[in-house]
Amino acid sequence: MEMKNFAICYNQEISHSVEVKERLLSILKNKGINALALDIDGLKGGFDFVFVIGGDGTILKTARFYAKYQTPVFGINLGRLGFLSQASKENIEKAVDEILKGKFVVQDRIMLESGEFTALNDFVVKGCDMGRTSRFSLKINGKYVCDYLADGIIVSTPTGSTAYGLSAGGPVLAPSLKAFVIVPICPHTLTARPVVIPDCEKITVCTDVKNKYVLTADGQEFYEFDSEIDIAKSKFCAKLALLEDSEFYSVLTNKLHWAMPPAYIK
Repeated sequence: MEMKNFAICYNQEISHSVEVKERLLSILKNKGINALALDIDGLKGGFDFVFVIGGDGTILKTARFYAKYQTPVFGINLGRLGFLSQASKENIEKAVDEILKGKFVVQDRIMLESGEFTALNDFVVKGCDMGRTSRFSLKINGKYVCDYLADGIIVSTPTGSTAYGLSAGGPVLAPSLKAFVIVPICPHTLTARPVVIPDCEKITVCTDVKNKYVLTADGQEFYEFDSEIDIAKSKFCAKLALLEDSEFYSVLTNKLHWAMPPAYIK
């Protein structure tokens, strides 16, 4: 793919973000490439490739925004885990060389939508009264499935299956799967378990009309409602640029220390 217009998105509230942004601008300039730097709150379209400097939250916001433009997004991690990122601040120049040589792939990641909101990781439904459990009814394609008495419900994509859903006891899904995971949060029963469904199905979460509830998109956008909420596959896919030597299962090992005995975790 031919790339002429580059952007660098950064979150100036994250430590060292401006410093790394300036370094990346300098590296690109030395290679004859001019890039436009954009603050995370001032994103705009018109680019062929976007570098994102920050943690997973910064990458999520940027990837959601550029999904409608089908623009690849490449993450440089300054956060704690950096599960969505491909490079660290120490190996930026090597990563840039690989990208400019075309040694990367663009992976489509399915997203969720509910009304005007979009999520790359997950939607979370909780009662506004955080100090008590809530009752939820789950429908799939308009058909009743079950009731939950729980702290909330997570509806996750494969990308988000390593985030909140994993912490709540949900399974890890490979990013290429066309599926969603529904995970109850602290259910008040031993028989409530996560459910994996095809991504073509429509999910409805019904609530008690006497109470207020909130829908959270990727932990960043909030919408209050009091009846029911519909969640389905978004018509847009996030475009994540991955280096050719990147492999999902090695990321599980390296970043989540998957199945490693405690003595091996540093």
